[in-house]
Amino acid sequence: MLFAITCLDKPGHGALRQETRPSHLAYLKSFHEQLVLAGPLLSEDGKAPCGSLLVLDFPDRRSAEAFADGDPYTQAGLFADVSIRPFRRVLP
Repeated sequence: MLFAITCLDKPGHGALRQETRPSHLAYLKSFHEQLVLAGPLLSEDGKAPCGSLLVLDFPDRRSAEAFADGDPYTQAGLFADVSIRPFRRVLP
């Protein structure tokens, strides 16, 4: 089942995002078989990252939660909010 994971950064934590990014990317690469898409959410001007959007294929919600909990961004305390929802891909 696909899960959309939306994460919003705590305001003023851009430096923490940059410091943690290499570990975050390595973590995502370790889930390459489950990863459908991933990328930063951007500020209204489209310039600064302010969160993350990930879609992954897991057998159940518990696995999606474990993934989100293990993300180095989560471990570092970057996120103010994390939402996990089942997702159905329709297009393309």
